[in-house]
Amino acid sequence: MSATDRPVVFRNGLVLTMDDAHTVLPGADVLVIDGRIAEVGVNLTAPDDALEIDATDGILMPGMVDTHRHMWQTAMRGYGADWTLTQYFVWYYLESGKLFRPEDVYAGNLLGAIEAIDAGVTTTVDWSHGLQTPDHADAAVDALEEVPGRFVLAYGNIQQGPWEWATSPEFRDFHRRRIDGGKLAGFQMAFDVTGDPAFPERAAFEVARDLGAAVTTHAGVWGATNDDGIRLMHENGFMNPSTVYVHAATLTHDSYNRIAATGGSVSVSTESEQSAGQGYPPTWQLRHHDIPVSLSMDTSVWWSGDLFSAMRATLGADRSREHLEAHAKQETITHCHLRAEQVVEWATRGGARALGMDSTIGALTPGRQADVVLIKNDASPVMFPILNPHGHVVFQAQRGDVHTVLVGGRVVKRDGRLVGVDLAAARAKVAATIDHLRETMGEEAWQRGMNPDVPETAILENPYQYTEWDAGSAQWKH
Repeated sequence: MSATDRPVVFRNGLVLTMDDAHTVLPGADVLVIDGRIAEVGVNLTAPDDALEIDATDGILMPGMVDTHRHMWQTAMRGYGADWTLTQYFVWYYLESGKLFRPEDVYAGNLLGAIEAIDAGVTTTVDWSHGLQTPDHADAAVDALEEVPGRFVLAYGNIQQGPWEWATSPEFRDFHRRRIDGGKLAGFQMAFDVTGDPAFPERAAFEVARDLGAAVTTHAGVWGATNDDGIRLMHENGFMNPSTVYVHAATLTHDSYNRIAATGGSVSVSTESEQSAGQGYPPTWQLRHHDIPVSLSMDTSVWWSGDLFSAMRATLGADRSREHLEAHAKQETITHCHLRAEQVVEWATRGGARALGMDSTIGALTPGRQADVVLIKNDASPVMFPILNPHGHVVFQAQRGDVHTVLVGGRVVKRDGRLVGVDLAAARAKVAATIDHLRETMGEEAWQRGMNPDVPETAILENPYQYTEWDAGSAQWKH
């Protein structure tokens, strides 16, 4: 990514540096030159041709990092709002996911990439498990390269076993053509380990090792992946610091110990885990085992595509579990262990560490790439006063408060509006995808998929329900 020729200076903002000490600087400036953070401080001297952005009454923070987003599913925004994980699997894995053409993957990725930078998510892992053919994979990359964000392609194919697609000549050819020397910020291989004792996934791990690619895998997902998968990975030597375990919500202490010992990290998608049924959001366990955490939003087919929602949900779920565990022992929590400051860290530098980019992004310190987010909204009563800046980011701010976004020094959003992005064209492509799916599926199947049956509700008999007062006996009568 090329930086803008013009320097940028943010003036008089409340700066969350997210450096090692989590330094907070009130009334400070951030100077960007040649796409990097040049200085952070008060009353900085900027070049005469610098673009000045007033950050007064705003919060400056590093660009957020999403380590697990199925971007190809963005065209189906909100369609599965009432799904369970089982219904998701049936719709995408067994039935309608097969109907997505390369142009549909392109449309979803394009809108998803635009959505990410609009919400201040400057780096996103496209957990792209809809790549049924090389044409689908090319379409995914084409879309990511079109949007001025920082993207990592996590290549996957839910219609084949990883031992099939990962060992094919077509996959190797794709990697040579589009990844070696390409424009993406990184590359991963995305597949799950089912726990089959034969460990057929070994072949895919060996390809990843040969390519020097990190593996990202849905682990600890209720009914799908479990401790056997972790054990097989560990016993065969395929767990390392670059491995990202997504969800990791239903694992035993033994599995968490294996992850901790081999230096891996966990991508927590709290809205997903809470709603779909992968398991209880595991940050309370990850903190206990000292496992690094990053955050992700999973898929727009259900949930919001911003990390403000992810931070808020994660902090709430962790504290809820802490209270629940204490109440079960007739105890009371008087001090929260997980703080807003730590969750902001997970949304920024935690993601950078998980992707091996901690030296280049994730903090506002000199020398790092200038991925900068200004949260400011003078028209909103919610942006004043800012007393606890980390708490404000987590519990008060939202995507509509993202005023300006820089990626590698390039202004991609200014004054609340995207810059250099053709949103209308992206919407038209997504509309074409919806038309294709509705026509191919048929309207009845389309509506049935979006509106699953509601389980019957059993009404318990309540002995305290009365219908009539008997004045003579001064009692309620059933």
